[in-house]
Amino acid sequence: MKRVRLSIVGFGVVGQGLAELLHTKRELLRRTFSLEVVLVSVSNSRHGFIYRDEGLDIPTLLDLSARRQPLTQHADIQHWPNALEGLQATTADVLAEATWTNLQDAEPGISHIRAALTKGIHVISANKGPAALAATELLTLAQQHGVQLRLEATVMAGTPILSTVQEGMAGVNIHAVRGILNGTTNYILTAMARGRNYAEVLAEAQGLGYAEADPTADVEGYDVVAKTLILAALVFGQSLKPEQVKREGITGITREQIQQAAHEGKRIKLVASLSRAADMPAAPLEARVEPIALAAEDALAQVNGVMNALTFHSDSLSSVTIIGPGAGRLETGQGLLADLIAVSKTL
Repeated sequence: MKRVRLSIVGFGVVGQGLAELLHTKRELLRRTFSLEVVLVSVSNSRHGFIYRDEGLDIPTLLDLSARRQPLTQHADIQHWPNALEGLQATTADVLAEATWTNLQDAEPGISHIRAALTKGIHVISANKGPAALAATELLTLAQQHGVQLRLEATVMAGTPILSTVQEGMAGVNIHAVRGILNGTTNYILTAMARGRNYAEVLAEAQGLGYAEADPTADVEGYDVVAKTLILAALVFGQSLKPEQVKREGITGITREQIQQAAHEGKRIKLVASLSRAADMPAAPLEARVEPIALAAEDALAQVNGVMNALTFHSDSLSSVTIIGPGAGRLETGQGLLADLIAVSKTL
């Protein structure tokens, strides 16, 4: 039985989702992968970093979080005021970084990841900020220290996008990628295609928890820009800056435009696209995030509601489309779990 010591930094929705999966799938992990995961530390912004060398009790942690009680109420723990201090003072085999996404400077997640990699700790992350702004730097740092950095959960949650490219499509020359990468905007555009107006559907999406109180990151396309930058780095090996992505959100889309597209047999979707300017690996990438009226026969045009999808255009496989959830507590937790299992196989 392989024993892996795990630290979860960012014990919010996603971190708790991973912890819940570790608990409910404990026997499956033991039976199928001969893997025992021991959660030795967790942290959140309110209660700091707690550590127990023998392992923390996951049901206790989830109960404390549900009742909004301090994690420090867990018995027999050591405590540090913040995650960075705790990471530097303790040990683990793998760090799961699930703090909030900051697309300005990627803090505090990027500091957590750098600290872990420098200590020789493998990192799995759901945080889009470090992946979007510094993927190449962090992957190089991981290589220098002989550890892995895996980022499956940063694009389409637990839907296997990056692992499909890196493993399932190994040897394929991908020349373009197009995708629907934000469930909030897809939900809004799907509802507008049924005759409803933008303001009404946005309010509904906020009520259902699909959209934040301030929906700017979603509806103006910034969230999709971040995922586009991640795909540029991990699929094409090219580092782009946010300003290199031509961005247009959906706030200017009218019901009349939706109806006109439907009259032409098309559907408007917010589409992220990456394509090489020439058929050469080092050719510059063109990156765009914009509403596009797609022909009904386009696979992306059939993706509705909060679902996401990504189409890869390549040489030997022509086009491959992957459809699945792009957000959610357990869905994103599953992306982290898949990466944890992948890392454990190399330990």
